[in-house]
This record gives sequence, structure tokens and C-alpha cells, in this order.
Amino acid sequence: MKVVIAMDSFKGSLSSMEAGRAAAEGIYRVDRKAEVAVRPLADGGEGTVEALAGGMGGRKRRISVTGPLGAAVDCGYGIIEETRTAVIEMASAAGLMLVPEEKRNPMHTTTYGLGEVIKDAIGQGCRRFLIGIGGSATNDGGAGMLQALGFELMDKNGRQIPFGAEGLGHLAAIYDGNALPDLSGCEFRVACDVTNGLCGQKGCSAVYGPQKGADQNMVRQMDGWMEKYASLAKKRYKRADPEREGAGAAGGLGFAFMTFLNGTLEPGADIVLEETGLERYMKEAALFLTGEGRLDGQTAMGKAPLAAARLAKKWGKPVAALAGSVTGDAGQCNEKGIDAFFPILPCVMTLEEAMDPARAKKHLAGAAEQVYRFFISCAGGSIR
Repeated sequence: MKVVIAMDSFKGSLSSMEAGRAAAEGIYRVDRKAEVAVRPLADGGEGTVEALAGGMGGRKRRISVTGPLGAAVDCGYGIIEETRTAVIEMASAAGLMLVPEEKRNPMHTTTYGLGEVIKDAIGQGCRRFLIGIGGSATNDGGAGMLQALGFELMDKNGRQIPFGAEGLGHLAAIYDGNALPDLSGCEFRVACDVTNGLCGQKGCSAVYGPQKGADQNMVRQMDGWMEKYASLAKKRYKRADPEREGAGAAGGLGFAFMTFLNGTLEPGADIVLEETGLERYMKEAALFLTGEGRLDGQTAMGKAPLAAARLAKKWGKPVAALAGSVTGDAGQCNEKGIDAFFPILPCVMTLEEAMDPARAKKHLAGAAEQVYRFFISCAGGSIR
């Protein structure tokens, strides 16, 4: 019997591959001869580096970069050497989680560190980039990232603009003559699940600025600066389009990737599914098992387990999902590809107990065992 397992991480407890291997253990309890393929799963956000680097024979690299407030932070990213691919989570270099609540102010936070990570990866031989841009602390339009990569964003006096959104207020010209030459040979696939444009009522400043510490006066200023930034970019790059879906992602970082680095913005789960080749494994599977820490209505809106389930249904495979917790609106998942879902907790316990990695592995293996026993029985097979 061939079974494919692709579990999203159980955040705070198990990585994608740890969860998948725990589920596989449950299946092997029933049938030691089962052919089980455990594949990584993520949506481009937190856990993507862990999933892809750990599940595709890659390695992790840690470097010191400029954090969102300008001070150095320790940042990790993944390298898959076989395909010369870097897997990066923007939030590890410029994420909101790196900024204490009392210091959150997008006027000053920068994406410079992300550019340093990209530069380092190029130095490591990477030419393909998978970058998740969720969870940013910034609203600088990707200006800091571009500066770290050698672009010159100059003020009227010919000096580089300062960090943060306020830097865009000084922007007078953009030059790319000193940008890293290797950038022209790089491919950027950006995991982005938002459709906001760069400016206006649905732009990054208005929608996401307040979450990052901006008041309404700041929002108005930043939105005006974004318009000016887009106008200057358009003079040199015809593809610059501030209204393009995703341009406002991560405080305008989406605009920078599409305009200056010829990047493509795609749903994060779709990128991961393609990069891991999950469909190839799915074709001959008898059962597909997926899941995540919390299965709810948001899962049904297209999170990684649902995207993987749709792929399984393309090949007519039965799909079961396991979750640390299941909410009342999780039933929506049944309408979109997940045939049945099961919470893994065997009894009432505290959140701390449930999230203990050792317990989580035990519960996940136990639940997978019972799902597989039932599946074998329904398929008319015998348990060995």
C-alpha cells in the first residue's frame, strides 16, 4: 500500500517533517511493508525554511544582518544546493516579531537585512530564490532591500535615502548601475497571498500600516511617498505597476520584487507543492494524509493542507487530515477536498501538555494508526 504524507507544521510543537514522520510511524504500526512517502508542506510563511531545507536535502545557514530597527539580528535561511535554491522567510530579517511593540514605527523600519540575505545567498552560489514575505515590520517599498543589493535610491543632494518609509519622502532618483551583476541571472519566486495594490485605500500604508505602528497622519504621508516612488520607478522600468495585485504586499516589498528584480508573486502553498514535486508522489498513492496544528475555516480558504488536498483530488485520491485542534467551522474543508478530518488529542489536557513535542508526536502517530486501520478495513484489506 502506497501512502503519501504531507503535513504542515504544528506551530510551536512540530516541524512539517517531524509531523509527517510521526504520522508515518502510526502507519508502520499497522503495516510494516507500507510504502510511505513523507514530503514537506508549507505556505511560504513561518516554517517554510524548516520544511523545504529539512525535507529536500538542503542545509541551513545563519548570518548576521541588519534588522528592521537597524541593529544586527541573527537570521537563518535554507540552501538547496542541488538546484542552487535559497529559501528565505522575510520575517526572519525584517519581521514584526523582531520589533518590540513600543518601538513599532514603519517610518523607521527597513528591509535592508533581507537584501543582505539575498546577497549572501548569491555568494553561496544560489540563483533561484523562494521568498516568503509575510509578517513584515516595514513599509519602505523594499527600498532597504534594493540598497543592500547595490541599487542607488538617492535624495536631491545625491545621497542614499535613510532607512524606513520616511526615506521614500526624500527620494529623488533611482539608479541601478551599481546593482549586483548576478541579479540578472537570478529567479525570484515570491510567496504572496494578498492582492493589495501599492497605494490608495486598499494599499499597503492604509491597510497594513496601522498594524505596524502607524497613525493616520503617518498613513497619509506614506501613501503619498509610495505614489512618488512608483512614479520614479516607472521612468526607468516600464513594468512598474503600483496597481498590480500584490504590489502592496509586505509594505510594498511585492512592488520592489516585481519591478526591480523581475520577480513573480504566487500563492505560497502552490510554490511549495511545485518545488517539492508532491504531484509526482500523489499519482500512485492509495491514500493521502495531511494536516496542521489547527484546522478551521481559514484552512478551507486555501491554506497549505487544503492546497495539497486539491492536488490529491486531481488524481482521485482519498484525503484525511489530522490536527492538533479542530474548530466548529472546519466542516468547510469537507467541501473543498478533505474527505475527513480528525483531532489527534486522546483526552482533555492543557495547551502546554498538548504542544509538548514528545506528546504531539505520540498523539499524531496514534491518530494516524487509527485512520490507516479504518482505511485498510474499508478497502477490504487485512491488517498485518
